[in-house]
This record gives sequence, C-alpha cells and structure tokens, in this order.
Amino acid sequence: MSSDRSKDVTPPPLPAPLAVPVADSHTHLDMQSGTVEEGLAKAASVGVTTVVQVGCDVNGSRWAADTAAAHPSVHATVALHPNEAPRIVLGDPDGWSRQGERPAGGDAALDEALAEIDRLAALPHVKGVGETGLDHFRTGPEGIAAQERSFRAHIEIAKRHGKALVIHDRDAHDDVLRILKEEGAPERTVFHCYSGDAEMARICAENGYFMSFAGNITFKNAQPLRDALVAAPRELVLVETDAPFLTPAPYRGRPNAPYLIPVTLRAMAAVKGLDEDTLAAAVSANTARAFAY
Repeated sequence: MSSDRSKDVTPPPLPAPLAVPVADSHTHLDMQSGTVEEGLAKAASVGVTTVVQVGCDVNGSRWAADTAAAHPSVHATVALHPNEAPRIVLGDPDGWSRQGERPAGGDAALDEALAEIDRLAALPHVKGVGETGLDHFRTGPEGIAAQERSFRAHIEIAKRHGKALVIHDRDAHDDVLRILKEEGAPERTVFHCYSGDAEMARICAENGYFMSFAGNITFKNAQPLRDALVAAPRELVLVETDAPFLTPAPYRGRPNAPYLIPVTLRAMAAVKGLDEDTLAAAVSANTARAFAY
C-alpha cells in the first residue's frame, strides 16, 4: 500500500445495491468509525443485511457477543487471534488487545483467556470460534508453540459447542491443514480471507471447508487468488470485508466497511463467470449454512 493511498481516509461512495441480500462473513465493527447502528444501516441500504462480527482477543470477543445480543442482524465469533496467543504467553504489553486487562504472561494466562473464550462460545448468539489459526508472518519462531496450542484449543472448543471454526491463515498453509487433520476439523470450518492457491482450494473443497474471499481479490497482483476462486466450488464460497482492512479496488487504502461488499461480490462474480444475483444467492445460503443461523 502506497503512502499516498494510506493518507486518504475518505469513506468510499455507496455502491449500487445488490438485488439479492448477502452477508459480510467477517468484519470488525469495533475498529470502524461511526456507531454500530450507522454501519449496519449503511450496509443494509446496499443489500448487506447480515454481518459476522469477529473477536480477536478476550475484550473484543466480549464486545462481539454483546453486540450480537443487541442486534439481530449481527452474529458473533469469539477467539484469541493467532498473534494474541504468544503475546499473552510472553507477557508482551504491546499486543493485539486495545482495551487493557493484559494478563501477566505464561501458560496459565493463556489458559485463563481460553477459558473465557470457551464461556463465550457457549452463548446462543455466538455462531463461531475464531479468528484462530496460525500466522507465521507477524509471529516469530518463539511464538509458534503458543500459537499452535491456542489453535488446537480453539478447534476443541468449536467442536464441543458445535460452532463454526473461523481460521486466520497467513503464510502457514501447510501447518494449518496439518493441525486440522491431526485434531479433526469441526463440521463447519471457514478459511477467512482465503489466501491459498488453486491447489489448496481443491484440498479445502475435498474436506468441505468454506473459503471466504475479501477485497484483495480485486488487487492487480492477486491472480493466484482469482485462480483459487475459480477452483473453489460455488457451494463453499463466502464473501467478506475484513473491514476496516482490505478495501477493494478502486478504493484500496481507504477505510473498508460492510457496505462495500457489493464491490467485492461483483468482482467475484466476474471471475466465476456468474451473474451477480446467482453468486449473491449462493453466498447468502452458504454463509447461513456455515454459521448455522
């Protein structure tokens, strides 16, 4: 992302509304400007009538659960982000968490945080456990053990509560697939912001894993992602913003929000060779099936 683009904080304009309503399968309303109500209304005005609010730490997961309880169009997932787990274990004061209550560190602190995620996962308006997984891009070798232990614990929590597992996989494809095989994946598993290639998409399809595509599929250098989307079966494809990140072209670098889902969905439809209504109907049904709402 260039410095010039990153300086533009003007919200992109509203896209033309979708005729078939869809869901944003992965967003972070707590990191976006404006109120939740404003964001949901703006999204609904263009046909994005449901959002999945994703937790990344204990406090963010509590917020996600509370927000879902207060808004029928919001569903929550709860988790410790892969980069949060090693920070808890190592006692890093400059971690993912933005709201304090930083544990002192060590395995006991991770166990305490996981216990709270377990408690939240039992709530009926919490539909998933995630985003969890592995991130070999931001966490160095000293954090791998904590990430893997946290990931395995989240898999167990998701299976025990019958919730979807939402995976963050960055530069860790082989290890993520290995651990899912070792632990046994939950019945419903979602690769958020899918980042693998076409061959990995075929592996995910063989296992029935959902693949959620974000605005980066519109980037010029994202041909491998577009190839993966072609390989992904229509019945396993979701769409997301990961807002406020990964704003689709031509608005890359500006703030992302659920109301921009139509931009990404239309790009996906072109890649798949489908009309937008057909793809919208498919991803709407897929998201409801993935998160059991």
